[in-house]
Amino acid sequence: MRHLFVLGALAALNVATAAGAEQIAPAAMSNLPDADVVILGEIHDNPIHHDHQAAAVAALTPRALVFEMLTPEQAARVTPDLRGDAGALGAALGWAESGWPDFAMYHPIFTAAPGAAIYGAALPRGDVRRSVGEGAAAVFGDEAAAYGLTEDLPADEQAAREAGQMEAHCNAMPAEMMGGMVEAQRLRDAALARAVRVALDETGGPVAVITGNGHARTDWGLARPLARVAPEARVIAIGQLESSPDAAPPFDLWLVTDPAERPDPCEAFRAN
Repeated sequence: MRHLFVLGALAALNVATAAGAEQIAPAAMSNLPDADVVILGEIHDNPIHHDHQAAAVAALTPRALVFEMLTPEQAARVTPDLRGDAGALGAALGWAESGWPDFAMYHPIFTAAPGAAIYGAALPRGDVRRSVGEGAAAVFGDEAAAYGLTEDLPADEQAAREAGQMEAHCNAMPAEMMGGMVEAQRLRDAALARAVRVALDETGGPVAVITGNGHARTDWGLARPLARVAPEARVIAIGQLESSPDAAPPFDLWLVTDPAERPDPCEAFRAN
């Protein structure tokens, strides 16, 4: 699954642009504007992106860190005595079995703000799979309407997102499945927004969010449902790319880094 995480983050950025988006130098990650919520996007397997996130978190000194990669149950296992020990913390989280890239890339983010409360936004895989067939609203539960999940997407956005999902899956899956994949993405965005809202309510913020670029985007990532449930929160979304885009990407701030070395993510599909 890791290679699909990477490809999805890249492909999804090609379908929209953002007015007013500003490119920044990597050094600016240590001097970001004040906000209640700072969304720090990434391409998951790029260690440079995680270095930048750790630098941003150290400078922001947030009261809470929300991780896309952790469930709430995993987040509760992050104790002060484990936090500084990468091996022990990774083992307690079951990270090696999670499918996410090497924990060594993520661990410095945990230690960059040692006093920050840790929140997890990941959902059980069974719930995500169920949303593909049943829809995001049915799986999310009673608050689905509050997070916008009971509303249909505009037709042009739906089409663009389905095209992005098809590209993210190497054009190797049936087209009729793409609507369900969009629902799964909407579910994850809403789950991230819910975790951020809880973190804001419980800590007062600021909150830093560690997530993929697809969830960090300002047009239809977690910022959209978050604006519905925390309308007063000041939110800044940062994207980290591996090549210069043709037009301003859908982030408030964005930067370009060297790409990570990785095998062709579509090779597995061609082999089958």
